[in-house]
Amino acid sequence: MIIYHLSTECYPVAKVGGLADVVGALPKYQNKITGIEAKVVMPWYNKAFVYDHGFDIIFDGFIHQGPNMLQVQVLKEKTDALGFELYMVRIPGLLDRDNPYGYDDESFQFLAFQHGVLHWLSAMEIRPDILHCHDYHTGLVPFMIEHCYEFKFLKGVKTIGTIHNGEYQGMMSWNMANYMPSFDAYKWGLLDWNGLINPLASMMKCSNAFTTVSEGYLEELFISFRGLESLVREEFSKAYGIINGIDAEVWNPETDPMMDFNFTIKNAVEQKKKNKEKLCKEYGLKPDLPLFAFIGRFATEKGADLLPDVVWKSIKQSYGALNIMILGSGNPYIENKLKEYDFYYSNFALDLGYKEYLSHKIYASADFLLMPSRVEPCGLNQMYSMRYGTIPVVRYTGGLRDTVEDISTGGAGLNFTYPGVDDIIHAVNRGVSLYQEKDVMKNLIYANMKFDFAWEKSAAKYIALYNK
Repeated sequence: MIIYHLSTECYPVAKVGGLADVVGALPKYQNKITGIEAKVVMPWYNKAFVYDHGFDIIFDGFIHQGPNMLQVQVLKEKTDALGFELYMVRIPGLLDRDNPYGYDDESFQFLAFQHGVLHWLSAMEIRPDILHCHDYHTGLVPFMIEHCYEFKFLKGVKTIGTIHNGEYQGMMSWNMANYMPSFDAYKWGLLDWNGLINPLASMMKCSNAFTTVSEGYLEELFISFRGLESLVREEFSKAYGIINGIDAEVWNPETDPMMDFNFTIKNAVEQKKKNKEKLCKEYGLKPDLPLFAFIGRFATEKGADLLPDVVWKSIKQSYGALNIMILGSGNPYIENKLKEYDFYYSNFALDLGYKEYLSHKIYASADFLLMPSRVEPCGLNQMYSMRYGTIPVVRYTGGLRDTVEDISTGGAGLNFTYPGVDDIIHAVNRGVSLYQEKDVMKNLIYANMKFDFAWEKSAAKYIALYNK
């Protein structure tokens, strides 16, 4: 079975969030299953990866996007260094940029990517068994292969869509239809939702099946889906919740090259302490106090807008009996407020931006990981933290409730229900008290490290779905 994963992100080529981690790991683990050949197709970016690896141009053609004729090149990474064949689509002016997102013409950008991929497959008569489309950026592919005249060769190819985050749907005005490949106009309703072209809605309507990245998140979409609640109910017969996994080869505390002191479950307590002491020294924190960390984008869906008040109130109410460290960026107001606290409070450390190596160091050092998410389709950070013996402190929502059970009911994490400052601080205070119980902390470190979130189980579930 041949599967092509279509995505705008793939770790370590280009990463903004969890989508990259999934697409960088799932195909690799699928390829370990007999009879499966999984590949990844993504846009070309001006990133270090593309200059550090060799590529062959395997296709060079042209597409029309409205009145514009665009060159489409497909380049293949020569060595399959990621554990799968990697193809990158380069279109001058659209798919040759520094970053995946943040451009005013992203609707043209993603349309061109989808059109370019299908043009290449059609022109070269490459017919996969499955096209696996990740998020709205590739959500029009299931419609295009069935109803765009240019892609008759691909008609009937099975498609799976995965919703990594339903908050982002890619809605655009109907004027953009002029820039799509010509399609059967009688099928316009498969693109439309409330008077706009909605790629995510189209993916749900036109794919053979669609998945969410946890069972809990699928349940939540029935009642909160930014206007698509009725659609997910209509299409529920082809909806599946499959929890994400983590790449246990990348996220392995025993071999992780980004850590200062590696460890196994046998010496985790001692080695985590060494990592913590080194990190605290670098950032001016106190290693004898519990260390709470937040890693992620400063987005409201992540509860990041609550962080300034959480930092201020936690330090004040505890009289400085804890450390807090934050790694992230994305909102100028939040950044500036946290910079202010970084200046005033010796118990608080801030590092702005995205730094992969530092996230590994923090997971290996922190005692607790904060995830106050309003929306968390799956969440990978809590899985990384547990793999590294760090106790997750999470809001009980989406994939977080599928993976983290509170210690009060036999689990190894701390849960809270409402995404509010007081609820978060209550959970933090529970952690501060817990930190004093050294034997309990030791057992929780061991318990968390024993959880198996590797991709093998989830990869097998996707294969079973493909086989349907």
